Amino acid sequence: MYRSLEYGDTARVISPSDAVEYRLGTVTDVRYSTPHTTYALRYTLRFPNGDERTYPAAIVRRATRADDRADLETALTKAAEAVRDACRIAHDYDADLSTGTASLLRRLVDLASLRLGLTLDPTNPAWPLTRDQDGGDQ
Repeated sequence: MYRSLEYGDTARVISPSDAVEYRLGTVTDVRYSTPHTTYALRYTLRFPNGDERTYPAAIVRRATRADDRADLETALTKAAEAVRDACRIAHDYDADLSTGTASLLRRLVDLASLRLGLTLDPTNPAWPLTRDQDGGDQ
């Protein structure tokens, strides 16, 4: 069942048009279709930089930090896969490029591990695994 956003909920703009709209916003105002309904027409979001913007309800979705974590895991995994593939190609193309992409891949793997507890093993096709899934802290 659909539940409209309320004051204090966190949300995202569905199709962001600038850098601010990619950030997680907090609902600061809800405009309803009539005074005695829960059908929202517009939401005002306050972003971490202090900007407040009003959007039609149809282009705003509920989002939480847990959603952000899942999105970050997906994005970092895709990025690491792309850099891993580039690293394999660069190995035969240019030694310096190969070294640079290997270094970038190592930094992505370390970042995912240190900040999210995500184990990205470029040699293992079953990656990523979280610390809980792989059985230990790194």
